[in-house]
Amino acid sequence: MVIGVMGAGRLGGAVLAGLLASGHAAGDIIVAEKDAARAADVADQHGVVVHPPTVVAARADVLLIVVKPQDVTVLLTEIAPQVGAGTLVVSLAAGVTTTAIEQCLPSRPPVIRVMTNTPLLIGEAMSAICAGQHAGQEHLATAEALLAPVGQVARVGEAQLDAVTALSGSGPAYFFYLVEALVEAGVLLGLPRALATQLVTQTATGSALMLRETGEHPALLREAVSSPAGTTIAALRQLDRAAVRAALMDACQAASDRSRELGQA
Repeated sequence: MVIGVMGAGRLGGAVLAGLLASGHAAGDIIVAEKDAARAADVADQHGVVVHPPTVVAARADVLLIVVKPQDVTVLLTEIAPQVGAGTLVVSLAAGVTTTAIEQCLPSRPPVIRVMTNTPLLIGEAMSAICAGQHAGQEHLATAEALLAPVGQVARVGEAQLDAVTALSGSGPAYFFYLVEALVEAGVLLGLPRALATQLVTQTATGSALMLRETGEHPALLREAVSSPAGTTIAALRQLDRAAVRAALMDACQAASDRSRELGQA
C-alpha cells in the first residue's frame, strides 16, 4: 500500500513520523509539500520522496489530506483527475465535511474525515473518524490503523464531529488555560515559577493517567481527594461559587456552534 501525505507541516510531519514509527517503509510513503525548504527537511529527516501533488495523487492508494482547511478545495481541484474511485481519501482538515470533499472528486472515492488534536505531535492524540457516502467498514479500519500509532481513535457519526471538535479538538487549549491559571496561583502564593510549573504539570499528568488507568468516574476520584472540612473541599466550593463548571460547559457549546458555522461556510 502506497500512502500519500498531502502537506508536511507540523501536523503532516507528525503523521508521517507516526507512520514510519509504526513500521511503514519510507519507500511506501510519498509526500507533497509546496514549501521547498520544508520539503527538503522532510526528505532529509525521514528518507521519503517529495513529489508534486498530482504525482502523489496518481500513485497513492491512500491519500492523507493534511493541509489547512482553506487550502483543501484548491488542492482537491488540482488533483481530482488523478484520484481514482479506489483511492481512499483521509482528510484531517478541520471543518471540511465529507460532502464538500466528495463534491471536488468526480470519481467518487471513499472519504474518511478525521478530527484530531495537537497531542498527535507527541503520539498521544485523540482522533475521531467518520465515513463519507462511499466509504465502508474496511475503509474505517484502514484509517484507524493509520492513526493508531499517534494516539487513540474513536468512530463517530459526522453529525457528532462539531461536539468532538469542541471537546477534544479544542480541548488541549482548555487544559493549557487551566494549567496557566494554576501556575499563576502558585506564583501568587509565593512559589518560584519553575517549581509551580513542575508541580502543576506533573499533577495534571498523574491525574490524567489515573483517569485512563483506573477507568473510574472522575467524580469518584475527586471525592477521594476531598476530605471532610479539608483544603480541597474549601477550594471546590470556591470553584462552584464562580460557576466554573457551567463556564466550561458554555465554552464547549460556543466551540461547537463555531465549528458548525465554519463547516457551513
